[in-house]
Amino acid sequence: MSRQIILDTETTGLSAEQGDRVIELGCVELLDRRLSGNNLHLYFNPDRNSHEDALRVHGITNEFLKDKPRFHEMAAQVREYLEGAELIIHNAAFDMGFLNKEFELAGLPPLKSLVSGVIDTWAMAKELFPGKRNSLDALCDRLDVDNSGRTLHGALLDAELLADVYINMTRGQEQLLDVADSSADSAQSQGITLARVDLSQFELPVLAPNEQELAAHDAVLAQIDKSSGDKTVWKKFA
Repeated sequence: MSRQIILDTETTGLSAEQGDRVIELGCVELLDRRLSGNNLHLYFNPDRNSHEDALRVHGITNEFLKDKPRFHEMAAQVREYLEGAELIIHNAAFDMGFLNKEFELAGLPPLKSLVSGVIDTWAMAKELFPGKRNSLDALCDRLDVDNSGRTLHGALLDAELLADVYINMTRGQEQLLDVADSSADSAQSQGITLARVDLSQFELPVLAPNEQELAAHDAVLAQIDKSSGDKTVWKKFA
């Protein structure tokens, strides 16, 4: 069974190396690309004030955090929850940098050594939508994900929104998996054994595009090139 964790953090500022800390962790679990409901949501006392700019973003006050546990007190629970999963994070370098620092301060190995992999949805979105804004809000608008309740950043809410965004961005994969699963289930229920077919024995026809299709293709490439500010790679190989 595939286990993925959509993860987001809120922090006191922008630099873990300069002493900023994680104050909120929100995680949403996907099992075989479906929400399981087994989420993790924690607040932490950072023993320092949030920068004014960060406070305007997340609105989590020092007064609210003063009775919350320190990260190192909850680190074992966080590790147990994340261990072995594939992480899905928007702008993964930021969150991974902060969590690795927190794990280091707690005497634990780096997070990346505990998980099976990391998917950065920000990098994925830049490939899918070159030249477009790819913030979480922008992706929600583009992919029809309702983010009307997001007045301030919150780790759990943002993780829940990112789960919907990720599923929508990879919807084609999900449909292929569903078709394969339903076909296998149907065959199994009828006592049918599906044989593997060696596709190398078939010679597939190659259909060449006509002039109209080539012109339409060139028009799409020109639009993408314009949107990216003439930064498309394929022009170098034309």
